[in-house]
Formats: sequence, structure tokens, C-alpha cells
Amino acid sequence: MSSPDNTPDNTPAINPLPPAVAALFLVLLGIEVVFGLASRGFIGGPEGVGWRTAAIQTYAFSDRVFDWMLQTGRWPLEHVIRFFSYSYVHATFTHALFAGVILLAMGKMVGEVFGQMAFVIIFVLSGAFGALMYGLLLNDPVWLTGAFPSVYGLIGGFTYILWRSLSSVGANQARAFTLITFLMGFQLLFGLLFGTDNTWVADLSGFCMGFALSIFLAPGGWRDLMKRLRRG
Repeated sequence: MSSPDNTPDNTPAINPLPPAVAALFLVLLGIEVVFGLASRGFIGGPEGVGWRTAAIQTYAFSDRVFDWMLQTGRWPLEHVIRFFSYSYVHATFTHALFAGVILLAMGKMVGEVFGQMAFVIIFVLSGAFGALMYGLLLNDPVWLTGAFPSVYGLIGGFTYILWRSLSSVGANQARAFTLITFLMGFQLLFGLLFGTDNTWVADLSGFCMGFALSIFLAPGGWRDLMKRLRRG
């Protein structure tokens, strides 16, 4: 396709994903492909059927293990790593699919505005903070698995982008929190109707960490905050 002056138009029809976002999505997808092939007997032999369960027991975040570390003052690497590794092990393929979709949508926006390194920092630290709050605030035997606390951190970054954009045009900044309000409301309703676990605590904590980190990682974010404080 050419422009009116016959100059070739090389603009892609679809804006490409930031490489870090695409790479992280492929990691999550690759893990699920391995689990799927193993559960169907294509790889791993008879033991392959239990690979997902074994991975959850080894890499998911456990409140029981966290309590043991607090009580004993011992922090072995094999358990500390659970703060980060649980984001890559999902309970089911559907669980991973929904997390992956949000990762692509929110990751693209955050990665393009903040940069790829900031995207990775928000994803990793939001997940770790979500696990920490899950362990501190609850006494729940349910394993914490999946990337939702991390992608909720990206939703926090996206909310910060909207929050600043609305401020620049003098609009009501509370509108920036519409998405997280809807998601938390949906989780509450779903829990009341069908019963659910307490993993929403980790999700909401991940969102809060993502929003807080955005103040420091967004271009001009810290400077903008200082200006607001001085005016206040």
C-alpha cells in the first residue's frame, strides 16, 4: 500500500507487542503445552499425568510454608522462590488462558508507555507482593497459583495511565478505577453465587503494588507526584 505521494506505507496493520510481553506470554503458554502433552501421555510416560500437581507442590505459594518460615526464622531458597515461581504454574489451562489474555492486553499498554523493563518489574514485584499479603493476612491452606496477582499489577499500571490522562484534561480521576472496581465486584458476585477461595486478596494486593510502582516507573511519574504534593 502506498501513500498519495507514492511513498510506500510500511505501517504494520497490527501494532506489534513489546518483546518482553510476547516472551512472557510464550513462557506461560509453553508451560501449559508441556502440562497438556504430559496429561495426555505424549511425554513423560505414566508419571507425566502428575506433572502439574507436582509443579504446584514444588513451586506454588503455600501459606503453611510461609507460616513455618516466619515461625522458625529459616528462609530456604527452595521456599523463598515460591513468591515468584507461583505465577508460572496454573491450576488449569483455562486459568492460564484468562491470565494470558489479560497479560497481552495490559502488558502491551504498560510496556509501550513505561518501557519493557518497567513492565517486567511491575509483573514480578506485584506477584511477589500479592503472595506476601496472601500469607500475612490469611491463614488459608489453598495453594496460591497463577499469574493473576501479577497481571492485576499490570491493571494497576494501566489504571495509573488513565488516572494521569484524566487529570491532564481536568476530568474526574475516579473513573480510572472503573476496571478494577468491576473486576473485584465480579469476583465478589461470583464468590457469593458459586463459592470461591480467598485468592482475591493476592489479586487486589497485586493491583495496589502495580499502581504504587507506576508512580516511580512511569515517565515523569515521580515529578508529577511532587508537583501535586507541593500544590496540596
